[in-house]
Amino acid sequence: MKKKLALLLSLIFVFLVGCTTKQQEAAKPKEARSMVLATTTSTQDTGLLDYLVPLFKKDTGIDVKVVAKGTGEALKLAQNGDADCLLVHDKAKEEEFIKNGYGLKRNDVMYNDFVIVGPAEDPAKIKEKAYNNPVEALKIIKDSNAKFISRGDESGTHSKEKGLWKSAGITPSGSWYVSAGKGMGAVLQMADEMKAYTLTDRGTYLSMKNKLKLQIVTEKSPQLYNQYGVIKLNPAKNPKLKEKEADEFYNWILSDKIQKTIGEYGKDKYGQALFIPNAKK
Repeated sequence: MKKKLALLLSLIFVFLVGCTTKQQEAAKPKEARSMVLATTTSTQDTGLLDYLVPLFKKDTGIDVKVVAKGTGEALKLAQNGDADCLLVHDKAKEEEFIKNGYGLKRNDVMYNDFVIVGPAEDPAKIKEKAYNNPVEALKIIKDSNAKFISRGDESGTHSKEKGLWKSAGITPSGSWYVSAGKGMGAVLQMADEMKAYTLTDRGTYLSMKNKLKLQIVTEKSPQLYNQYGVIKLNPAKNPKLKEKEADEFYNWILSDKIQKTIGEYGKDKYGQALFIPNAKK
């Protein structure tokens, strides 16, 4: 009888200890998960990431710290081990980044296009003379000594601009050409205040259009295509890399659900989508 009682008490003790342990484990706060996304100013200035990041948090529980720079600076951040994933828009630089071993792979995510904007009075008559020809537009701007504001920050937009100047056979310099070294939103504000021309991605322009007097003077040219890509980084180059979280973001932004979400973003507010999804899986 005593042995049976002792056995029963032992079983009760084990049961109570097990329940307590489970309760303690359940009460423990889950370890917070986070990652750093280095990206371009246009994804931030358009409000796209302000829209997507909370959705990603809801779907995965992962907090995302967004660091918005020009593409060149974003790539440097990742190269220095200060980012976990990249969302940028300079395909040549992105492919070089991967070739140099810093990225494992990239995938197209979405695209929009660049436009040249200028003051409503259009003193260089760009809209009239070069509405679909960005190279000719830059030649006219230079010849007319009209003010032009450049990003000047090695961003994807700056790379596109430099390519267009090269195609025009022009090395821009002089008082008419201002290298700002700033993000797209700040450059649009400068161009507006100085009644100058500038090259911008369409999405950022549309998101700020109601605050600006600038008008589109050149658009709808194949030379103005603007592709965005997501890059999976190489953990061998960065021991601090949050690979699991970054992989989740990489796969999430390429998913059918989020591609559709990107394609809808901006339609209600601006009458058109700011980005066109085109992930190839």
